[in-house]
Amino acid sequence: MTDKTPKKRKVGRPAFEATDEEREQVTRMAVAGITHEQMALCIRNGIDADTLKKHFKEELATSKTKAIANLAGNLYQRAMEGGTAESIFYLKTQGGWKETQVNEHAGEIKAISVNYVDAIDAKRITNSDS
Repeated sequence: MTDKTPKKRKVGRPAFEATDEEREQVTRMAVAGITHEQMALCIRNGIDADTLKKHFKEELATSKTKAIANLAGNLYQRAMEGGTAESIFYLKTQGGWKETQVNEHAGEIKAISVNYVDAIDAKRITNSDS
């Protein structure tokens, strides 16, 4: 017995499948802080933002965190190799260090006298100078 039911043709666009190059492109854009809408415009001839979120979910969720971890690891490595600036930066941002400024006064502190002059005295002083 053979099946005489006609096969249904698929209608519409073919299912979206992301390529490795597109995944790398989305990763780079996510790290750079590009919005999802802007990224969607750059994939192929433009895709819907929902398609981007559906098919590039992992790249969108983890790319920036992975980049930060990688940079922090590089910074830490350079600090451990004796990089002074890197060590200072790392300790300020991760170790709670901060720069403080100490102002010291050397010498004698003298009192300052202030004389208050009202408007009538000010006019008298100004007129006597002329």
